[in-house]
Amino acid sequence: MSGSDDVAVALSTASTYPESTAHAFAWAARLGYDGVEVMVGIDTLSQQISAVAELSAHHEMPVLAVHSPCLLFTQRVWGTDPWGKLEKSAEMAHEVGAEVVVVHPPFRWQKEYAAGFVDGIAALEESTGIAFAVENMYPWRATSRRGMEMYLPGWDPSEETYANLTLDLSHAAIAREDVIDLADRMGERLRHVHLTDGTGSAKDEHLVPGRGQMGADAFLRHLADRGFAGHIVVEINTRRCQSAEERERDLTESLEFARAHFRVPAR
Repeated sequence: MSGSDDVAVALSTASTYPESTAHAFAWAARLGYDGVEVMVGIDTLSQQISAVAELSAHHEMPVLAVHSPCLLFTQRVWGTDPWGKLEKSAEMAHEVGAEVVVVHPPFRWQKEYAAGFVDGIAALEESTGIAFAVENMYPWRATSRRGMEMYLPGWDPSEETYANLTLDLSHAAIAREDVIDLADRMGERLRHVHLTDGTGSAKDEHLVPGRGQMGADAFLRHLADRGFAGHIVVEINTRRCQSAEERERDLTESLEFARAHFRVPAR
């Protein structure tokens, strides 16, 4: 377990893409992670509640969160109705024992969905008992500093009334946000962290924590100091790894980074 007995360090299945969800569970178990966040995506295993439950049981690896299929390339996963996707995500969370569903704000072109999003998320939390932790996104930009708003009601969920929030360090890097300031704005609503890193480029880099410019070490210490009791989920990009050994080094380094810097101070 990490520096706090109450805070688990989990592995997002996105961290081992393009390997399958099954591979991600195996990596998490072998390297000593405390749990898994399932990214529901184009891998058919990730879409099957029974398969995810079997993987969790086989590897004795709890599912701590479900990431709803709300990315551009998962627009047709579990149908095209965005509310249906969230309901299915809650169903998976219930079946596998997860407490959190991670969800992105709607895209600009999803105007009807966006119009009722804030109230709809609150209603879903009330009806399902699951925390829908809305994730910080970023303005879309090419090389200029000025970005285009592609999310409604906005890319910064701290400005809305959501009860639960996710903070992703790579997304904050694109938005050129100070992650400690962002965490403080989120306050007690910060429920979930995607631990990664970025350099501030226009790309969603998802670097191994410590290899970017976001001060991930200081960020984790700040969370520990203020008594954060949610989940820390390693969500890195290992697609460019040339071998299983290189992927293992990145996954191990990320886990060790989280445990080294998230330490609850002595009382």
